[in-house]
Amino acid sequence: MIDPKFLRENPDAVRAGIAKKHIKCDLDAILALDEKRRALIADAESLRAKQKSANNEMAQLPKGSPEFIAKVQEMKAVSAEVKAADAELSAIEAEWNEAVLNIPNLPDESVPEGRDESENVVVREHGEVPADADYQQAHYDIEWIEQILDLRRGAKVSGAGFPFFVGDGAKLARGLINFFLNEADEAGFQEIGVPFLVNADSATATGQLPDKEGQMYQTVEDGLYAIPTAEVPLTNFFRDEIIEESDLPIYRCGHSACFRREAGSHGKEVRGLNRVHQFDKVELLKWVKPETSMDELESLRAYAESLLVKLGLPFRTLLMCGGDMGFTNCKQYDLEVYAAGQKRWLEVSSCSNFGSFQARRAKIRYRNGETGKPEILHTLNGSGLAVPRVFVAIIENGLQEDGRIRLPDALVPYVGKQFIEKL
Repeated sequence: MIDPKFLRENPDAVRAGIAKKHIKCDLDAILALDEKRRALIADAESLRAKQKSANNEMAQLPKGSPEFIAKVQEMKAVSAEVKAADAELSAIEAEWNEAVLNIPNLPDESVPEGRDESENVVVREHGEVPADADYQQAHYDIEWIEQILDLRRGAKVSGAGFPFFVGDGAKLARGLINFFLNEADEAGFQEIGVPFLVNADSATATGQLPDKEGQMYQTVEDGLYAIPTAEVPLTNFFRDEIIEESDLPIYRCGHSACFRREAGSHGKEVRGLNRVHQFDKVELLKWVKPETSMDELESLRAYAESLLVKLGLPFRTLLMCGGDMGFTNCKQYDLEVYAAGQKRWLEVSSCSNFGSFQARRAKIRYRNGETGKPEILHTLNGSGLAVPRVFVAIIENGLQEDGRIRLPDALVPYVGKQFIEKL
């Protein structure tokens, strides 16, 4: 969440940031609630001071004297007032804590204006888009695709959006995961095996709740949430902790299955592996000092791009405009690969700087080496990378005229062959 002090002192700047993101948020109601909350805090403190003063006065009086008895009655009245004030304050605090969670992170000044994806800015293009050829096909239209990717049986077993990877398809998916993890390890990201279910506090800390509650799968009896990304458990690794400044920056990575309901998705965007409810992804996390976070974002973006370069996939990098950026992000890049069969760009990574937004919600701080005082740090994350759409681009771009699929050289050691072909 944003700094409450900044909110009170700079309401116009907060309004401008919300407007730039094109998010509905009744800031005036939240500010009025904060004013009422602070007034109640002052009243409660005044009553407690009155209670303490009366208690001190009573201690100086002879027990049983008329003055003592009168002071006892006064104390009872003040105590009742304190109790009522604390109850009212507790209710307002709960309302305030819930309301402030609905204020989005404010976009950085470098984020371009814009309402939707049509106004994102292409900042890099790499590789040649394959020339049109008669034999190019969308992955879901390849005649023998069920030998490596069985969507039909996945739908039978679980529902649409839960694919089976079969044979060489399973080897390719696993090979991509291992390739991503090995590359991350070489880049200095320590691997962490993460839980696939998290509690509401964890989902709230990273901003999935209350913003994306309708997109998450939830267990009924335990109230746990299936993670939409390893970002959630990884970020919460340090929740409610103070990190020593000398330990920063911290780089971590984690592979996980990701679960997303994707409510409201439809049309060609959801065909095949374009948009699924369960998929594998390697996530990259950074915990850094505030003054370095924008440089860390650029290095994170460059690292994610390097994976696509090594895979030989044509891609472009977009700087997201305010209206197409996530609720929790202050600056975001999306990486898209070109899929020759569908003749369209598919997002495979988002690299984001959250500033202090997540860390404040999660109470993750670092101890300043000079002052010894705890300070809020910054968090960043990026996909490094997501498997399904990279799988799609490899299949569609690698489809040969003879029907075989040529794999990128970087994946041959992981899959054990250069070509996937019909059995």
